[in-house]
Amino acid sequence: MTEGAAQGMRERKKQRTRRAVVEAAYRLFDERGYEETTINEIAAAADVSPGTFFNHFPAKEDVVFSEPGQMDFVLRTIGERHDGETAAAVLVRAIGSALTGPRDPRDELELLRLRLTLTVPALQAAVLQRLFDAQERLAEALRATRPGELGELESLALVGAVSGAMIAAARGALARELPVAEAVEEALSGIAASQAATAPGRRV
Repeated sequence: MTEGAAQGMRERKKQRTRRAVVEAAYRLFDERGYEETTINEIAAAADVSPGTFFNHFPAKEDVVFSEPGQMDFVLRTIGERHDGETAAAVLVRAIGSALTGPRDPRDELELLRLRLTLTVPALQAAVLQRLFDAQERLAEALRATRPGELGELESLALVGAVSGAMIAAARGALARELPVAEAVEEALSGIAASQAATAPGRRV
C-alpha cells in the first residue's frame, strides 16, 4: 500500500469516527436533552474513548457546530457573481444554495441541530457569537463582489435582514411543526423580492 493510500484510509476512518460521535451525540440529545447528556455518555454510545471524543471536538457544544465548511461554501457562492444580479439576490442565492449544498437541512440530524441551536439556552450564546462573525464575513464578501457600490453599513444591514428573516422563519416553523427548509426558502424569496421592489434602478 502506498503512503498516499494509507493516508486516505486514515482520513476516511477519522471521518467515520467523527460521524459516529455526531450521530451518537444527537441521538442522546434527542432522547435525554442536551444539558443532561455527558461527554462520557456520548463517547460510550459511539464506542470510542473520551480521549477520542476530544481529538475531534474541544467541547460538547462543538458537536452541534461540527460543519466548518458550510461558511466556505456560502462565501464561494457569493463570489460567483452573475451579471445584473443585485447584492440581495447574490446573498439569497448563496444561502439558498447552502440549503441543498454540503449539509442538507432536510436531513434528520440537521433538523435536530437547528432545533437545538434555537431552543437550548446553553447554545444560544454560542449561536449569537457565530452569527455575528458570519455576518461580518458575509458582508465583507458581498462588498468584494461589487467594490465601490456597496458600503460597509449597507452590506451589514442587508446581511442582518437576510439572516434575521431566516432565523425568524426557522423558529416559527419549528414552533408550528412546519417544514423548516420550505419556510426558510420562502423567507429568502421574500427578502429578495422586497429588495428588488424598494430599490428600483439600483443593484443592491
